[in-house]
Amino acid sequence: MKRITEILSEKVSKAFAECGYDEKLGTVSVSDRLDLCQFQCNGAFAGAKLYKKAPVMIAGDVCDVLAKDSAIAKAEPAAPGFINIVLDDAYLADMLRQTAQDKNLGVPQTGEGCKVIIDYGGPNVAKPLHIGHLRSAIIGESLKRLARACGSKVYADIHMGDWGLQIGLVIAELASRHPDWRCFAPDFDPEKDSVEPLDADMLSEIYPFASKRSKEDENFAAAAHQATFELQNGRAADGGVGGEIMRVSVADRKANYDKLNVSFDLWYGESDADKFIPELMRRLEEKKLLRESDGAMVVDVAAEDDKAPMPPVIVRKSDNSSIYATTDLATLIQRERDFAPQKIWYVVDKRQGLHFEQVFRCAKKAGIVPEQTELEFLGFGTMNGQDGKPYKTRDGGVMRLSELLETVTNAAEQKLEASAFVSGSERGETARRVGMAAIKFGDLINHRAKDYIFDLDKFLSFEGKTGTYLLYTVTRINSILKKIDSSQAATKGIYGDSERELVLALLLSGEAFANALEEKAPNYVCESAYRIATVFSRFYHDNHILNEQDEDKKSSWIALIKLTKAVLEKHLEILGIETVEAM
Repeated sequence: MKRITEILSEKVSKAFAECGYDEKLGTVSVSDRLDLCQFQCNGAFAGAKLYKKAPVMIAGDVCDVLAKDSAIAKAEPAAPGFINIVLDDAYLADMLRQTAQDKNLGVPQTGEGCKVIIDYGGPNVAKPLHIGHLRSAIIGESLKRLARACGSKVYADIHMGDWGLQIGLVIAELASRHPDWRCFAPDFDPEKDSVEPLDADMLSEIYPFASKRSKEDENFAAAAHQATFELQNGRAADGGVGGEIMRVSVADRKANYDKLNVSFDLWYGESDADKFIPELMRRLEEKKLLRESDGAMVVDVAAEDDKAPMPPVIVRKSDNSSIYATTDLATLIQRERDFAPQKIWYVVDKRQGLHFEQVFRCAKKAGIVPEQTELEFLGFGTMNGQDGKPYKTRDGGVMRLSELLETVTNAAEQKLEASAFVSGSERGETARRVGMAAIKFGDLINHRAKDYIFDLDKFLSFEGKTGTYLLYTVTRINSILKKIDSSQAATKGIYGDSERELVLALLLSGEAFANALEEKAPNYVCESAYRIATVFSRFYHDNHILNEQDEDKKSSWIALIKLTKAVLEKHLEILGIETVEAM
């Protein structure tokens, strides 16, 4: 289904052409002043330069043609040359019926036929998830759902850090504390011997302890590096303690991500790219891109038009080991071989921008991915506390993600205690959904690149621009639909200003989805959802739906609120927010 601005742009472009002007001038956008008109075209200003004619005269010519179109109720030139457009109510009603019948509910299929990999999450194994992982999960999940809703084939890859020193530190500390464990014996046999079970709380205590110890104890640091070396040379796959750390870490991540309604198609890690590193080095050597620098092997990626220094990317350290850039480049070889995607998006802290620019340039120079493949770094800002600094626990530490989710859920449950509509048996799950909606919407309403203040009281408010308010709006619609038979409801016409405003908000949601996909910015979807909810509230206030005596009006209004619920739920689904039946 075409977006309404696309349809209008075609109409206005034909009108420009009919008047003897370039049809490219006919692009239509949503009006900045909805109190004056619904849509506008500013093409007359560019036309004035081309045709040496006053823009208001060009606008007048075009409006004369548009006045003949039955879909347009009003087309007026406005000084100094705007074209203001208002659509006919019958045409809006017909568009509404088309949207209700569209399987995509008006979500434009602008990504149809495109294959996308989204790299988000990126947690390190052996370390607990903390609040620093929240934005990546929330934003990445929403972009995955958005791209799928717009027709793309999408693979979400968590890309775990399972290849680094953090695992070696934990193994070394466990070996120090439990030297009698069979998994540390030289003759350990994974086929016969068992591994002592670990759990997430144990890993959460051990890693920071081991990390601090390695800075103070040279022998321990050496043991951790040796454990890492052994891990990277097969021990992770032998069923030993490295495998147990992976099992516990993955289970813990899945449990936390499940609470957030976040999921991944691919549970790959850096270790999965290891087998592609020899091919990477061979390609770089064949392209004569490698050069030695202080014992390390690097690739120059600077360009003549760079406005800031661009350092070379290191692909092999002086000790012959690999680093992040190496595994990221090797991962691109794997992704190209397995999926051949047209686009690869990385949802990562914006401070990593230089690293990914280096990797992308190297990948294109080496021909690891085709030149036309879109490699895009989607950096995000910081979640801050009330003091404007990165969010911390009360004692100044970094809060575990599980602790944050529990805090939010408990706060939501307290909000629901006074509700007569949520039974005790349902309160726990409802509270989880309300809590997750609060933090997700509180995050996504901001452009992903911006920092924002985490304010749980504000996020859980039933009023204002919050996820809680959106869920409450859905439950209000549910309560209406439970009282009536809506099976035969159908749009008959438009009968008032607030109804027209709601129809327009629903029809314009396609613009929001298109803009969100174009900029990879879910805040457009949030704004659209909030606009629909607030306009619905006005419509609900202005009209007594259940008691309406005019059957055509009542049927139209019931059909409208059914579609409002469906479209609003589509928005929430793309944001990764689960609805509730009652609040």
